[in-house]
Amino acid sequence: MSMTARARRVAGGLRHEVEVNGRHTIVTDEPAGLGGSDTGPAPHELLPAALASCVSTMVALYARRHDWDVGDLSVDVAYNPDASPRTVDLTLHLPDTLSEQQVARLRRVADTCPVRRALESAFTFDERIAAEPPLSLSS
Repeated sequence: MSMTARARRVAGGLRHEVEVNGRHTIVTDEPAGLGGSDTGPAPHELLPAALASCVSTMVALYARRHDWDVGDLSVDVAYNPDASPRTVDLTLHLPDTLSEQQVARLRRVADTCPVRRALESAFTFDERIAAEPPLSLSS
């Protein structure tokens, strides 16, 4: 299954509307200090957001299937793109009412997050540039 995204620049600035799988739109932008208007996260900020939400979702799905109460589970991700190698610090916050066995299982479930697995594997890129005429504003 292939997933798609298309970013379109908005009004000549650094803000972009990103269509995801033809069903959802998210906005990215850069901080004012870089010439953006800071109306959304910068593209590189989506990486830790994707990882945090993926781990949280995987754990919530598993817990729901097993009728385990994980309360207001949360996941903190700190990503350091300047470290070599790059580092991720991930904290999974679970209620203290779970047994040691439940916590151990949910830790293994967190490790199955597709975003984490993708980050741990190697990538290959097939890139091309498509030179296209500018869009006409008249019909």
